[in-house]
Amino acid sequence: MIPGADEYDIDITFDDAEIDRLLAVTPEDVAPVESLTYAKNVFIPLTTACRYTCTYCTYFDPPGEASLLSAEEVRDIVKMGADAGCTEALFTFGDDPDDRYTKVNDQLAEWGHDSIHSYLREMCELALEEGLLPHSNPGDQTREQMELVADVNASMGVMLETTADVSAHAGPRRKSPGQRLATIRTAGELDVPFTTGLLVGIGEDWRDRAKSLLAIRELHERYGHIQEVIIQNVVPNERSRFEQPAVETMRRVVAMARVILPDEISVQVPPNLSPTRELLDCGVDDLGGVSPVTDDYINPDYAWPALRELEDIATEGGVPLRERLPVYQRFFDEDEWTSDRIRRAIDADDEAGERYRSVLAKTITR
Repeated sequence: MIPGADEYDIDITFDDAEIDRLLAVTPEDVAPVESLTYAKNVFIPLTTACRYTCTYCTYFDPPGEASLLSAEEVRDIVKMGADAGCTEALFTFGDDPDDRYTKVNDQLAEWGHDSIHSYLREMCELALEEGLLPHSNPGDQTREQMELVADVNASMGVMLETTADVSAHAGPRRKSPGQRLATIRTAGELDVPFTTGLLVGIGEDWRDRAKSLLAIRELHERYGHIQEVIIQNVVPNERSRFEQPAVETMRRVVAMARVILPDEISVQVPPNLSPTRELLDCGVDDLGGVSPVTDDYINPDYAWPALRELEDIATEGGVPLRERLPVYQRFFDEDEWTSDRIRRAIDADDEAGERYRSVLAKTITR
């Protein structure tokens, strides 16, 4: 049973034979990919507040210390990204940060907002005005929260991490796999192109990894909304006692993902965290959002590689490297997946629209 499944009405079951089949997968079972993609983005940590205290995470600050970016600060970051030729504004913050942070609540109220999602909407609109397509990853969301911001996002995401109950999610406010799956389900119900993934090495076992991939596949089969699945290894940091998984572990998990997921879903590894070169032949076809101008604020000790390094990785793998938008082309080609607001931005007769269309023209539809 998935922890939290009953509370969030998650009706996913697992077939033992299918799990065993997936556990038998090796990198040799995966065919070479035809291309490698990435998105050029800016990273905007809207707030460092989070209701969770996961033991592997350096992103959150305690109540009283968490900050909230102002509209002026967000605009400066977005303009810097647009000037650098980026297409994506990656908005991140911890789960329901206004749930336990009085300072964040007070600041939001001062700026005329009754929730962090209301403020997120305003910042997404700002990003669109300045020439970047928003991709928001605000953790678990209710239907009401996601509805509030979906139309001003090209895509959204949340990491499932695992379907297991792991001690890494310790504390009085534990992450619930059921709630994570409910958020992914909500995105499908609302026709939101979505990113999710696994965090490898936080206490889960191999059967947990297989179940997590099968759960993602089942939700995609219902709604068709998953555009990419990230296979991310945990990394050592000042708060984490977890060791980075071995390369062979990551090779096997990536291969499992590529074998079990439909072809239209990209398998992504973050090139600043993963041994990317050793994983390409296991089915990796995307490197996610890479920023030429901002840090990875979730993993500040691990700098983004330069575009030249990405090109070298692709060359070593014998595949072309192509830039993509934060929304994959197959979703843009179908009206129900792209809101009028996002479509107008991409079709606009301005510098940003030309930049978006130039990237689309080079994209291979999956």
